[in-house]
Amino acid sequence: MYRTWLQCIRGCGERYALEEVIYICPRCGGLLDVEHDVEALRDQSAAGWIRLFDSRMRTNDWPYGSGVWGKKEWVLPSVDNENVVSMYEGHTNLFWAERLGQELGVEDLWVKLCGNTHTGSFKDLGMTVLISQVRQMRASGVPIRAVACASTGDTSAALAAYGAAARIPTIVFLPRGKVSTAQLVQPIANGALVLALDTDFDGCMEIVRQVTADKSIYLANSMNSLRMEGQKTVGIEIVQQFDWQAPDWIVIPVGNLGNVSALGKGLLLMKELGLIDKLPRILCAQAARANPLYLSYQSHFRQYQPVVAQKTAASAIQIGNPVSYERAVRVLTRLEGVVEQATEQELADASARADRTGLYTCPHTGVALAALFKYIERGEIKPDDRVVVISTAHGLKFTDFKVNYHDSILKDVISRHANPPLELPADVAIVQDAVDRALQGRGINP
Repeated sequence: MYRTWLQCIRGCGERYALEEVIYICPRCGGLLDVEHDVEALRDQSAAGWIRLFDSRMRTNDWPYGSGVWGKKEWVLPSVDNENVVSMYEGHTNLFWAERLGQELGVEDLWVKLCGNTHTGSFKDLGMTVLISQVRQMRASGVPIRAVACASTGDTSAALAAYGAAARIPTIVFLPRGKVSTAQLVQPIANGALVLALDTDFDGCMEIVRQVTADKSIYLANSMNSLRMEGQKTVGIEIVQQFDWQAPDWIVIPVGNLGNVSALGKGLLLMKELGLIDKLPRILCAQAARANPLYLSYQSHFRQYQPVVAQKTAASAIQIGNPVSYERAVRVLTRLEGVVEQATEQELADASARADRTGLYTCPHTGVALAALFKYIERGEIKPDDRVVVISTAHGLKFTDFKVNYHDSILKDVISRHANPPLELPADVAIVQDAVDRALQGRGINP
């Protein structure tokens, strides 16, 4: 009943079947997007879609209990249910950041904890779709030997886990020495072929593009639009968690720009089908050491120049030549999007400050929070705005970042919110004195 296909995002509008192993339009070189027959989707009313999606929340009816596959008709309706590879991803909680919001003067502040999922990042949302489609293609005779990606950590973890569950071989290209130990061990543990290359992410991306010119090795990076079909559900899920009311702002850290492209895609589809009557504004946040989108935004997107990404604690967005730039600009133009950057000092302090209020943030969420702080200080985000910050990964993936900050050895950062342990002898008098002095320092008197 519901049709989907691949279509060039540029003016040529060429269409291709989902079963084709293709990522770039051969006619004009544009990226491809998964397109849906929106007129067919209109056969169901907005109220009908809301009832359907709400009825599937956390059910055990395969595969609709997944936060992604509960919206299957909007994602990839052509995949047979027996070929779906799901770990019941999605349904991550919205954390009401009450204390942090009070400190900032924006009390309706929420954090979407996308790291509370199987492999610890939002990449699971897209990988369930891509691997399910690969499984469908293999079942129909398409000769795909393996699935490959370049990664700064989270994509490789998701690919390896979902590939292992589907019995599909996976290949991961990582920049050697530029991902955290926790991220490196995930694809190793899940049995992927892990190649650590002496280059950065952009160099890995160039190599994987050449390797996947062999059509029997399928590309899993966000250059492949299938990933975005799953990732777009994060925006839909946020709105659903607010009883189908869109927030005023969504703040998202960005690197390769597939995530913001997907976020906008889901929001725009909801607006088109009448589930929401307004669109939130999008604030994209980049690390200052890997900021091509921010620099382009300074010229209102009239100019774009890739950069050589410098080392940043926000390693997953250390990307100087984002694949999905065109997609992101289209989305930001339609959603009144803005772009901000954060220095190493700003992102580290923002992350630590949020942690003091009960969160446990990855450095990329720190980038988003630092951008949020700036927009609040400027008065561009108002005290009565409802704001959602997307936390892309779990802080436990970045233990070294946390430890080094609190040990005051994080490079190029003065740890203003450091809270190292007190090392004391096992003497109750000395311990009691230290406790009293520490509490008094926090304004708590006996």
